[in-house]
Amino acid sequence: PGMHKPKNSLGKYMVRSVNESVGGVDCCMLVVEADKSPVQTELDFIDKFKALGMPAILVINKIDMIKDKEILMKQILEYSKLYDFEAIVPVSASDGNGMNELLEELKNQASEGGHFFEDDTLTDQPERVIASEIIREKILRLCNAEIPHGTAVVIEKMKTRENGILDIDATIFCEKESHKRILIGKNGAMLKKISTFARQDMERFFDCKVFLQVWIKVKEDWRNRAQLLQNFGFDESNFD
Repeated sequence: PGMHKPKNSLGKYMVRSVNESVGGVDCCMLVVEADKSPVQTELDFIDKFKALGMPAILVINKIDMIKDKEILMKQILEYSKLYDFEAIVPVSASDGNGMNELLEELKNQASEGGHFFEDDTLTDQPERVIASEIIREKILRLCNAEIPHGTAVVIEKMKTRENGILDIDATIFCEKESHKRILIGKNGAMLKKISTFARQDMERFFDCKVFLQVWIKVKEDWRNRAQLLQNFGFDESNFD
């Protein structure tokens, strides 16, 4: 909500994914910014709610930035006229104000789903996806805020030796040479941390010894290039 009209394939894919997923949920949560009138994207989502008769909760964020609460009341009234929301919850993600109330409203809307997997099933994701997400999680934890969102992790090889050791070769793709230098770190210290922590988590998850090798490559503007996105696991139909 509130985003500009997407100008690239990934942006169109994200909006399409949200629209396609609306029909299969118990309730939708529309997050808007305090003291801002509805933009077209938000109006489109509200039209989708109306068409499906979908329960929805409106979350008004950044209320800590508003000194005159009358402004907030006018915004609540404006959105109330657009749709009959199940609840309208003002919050501040920065200081936590209203978050407990939001969680309660979400719990009220949630319904118990079917039993789709065995009790001992941890995840339905392929092992390569799990391995790549473990590496990316370490990047998120250890690197600058500007770096992780411009990275993708591809598992090039995943093979078990006869002695039970799992060999994993992974490539981290980033957008800039400066990002590559940060990911490598002084004398390779950052890359060593990422690899070591990722390997330890992989060994716990896969319950075996893991030999992990990680490389870093620069692919400028990869998020706007459909062919590269396909290589990273996106389907070609997402970029029509």
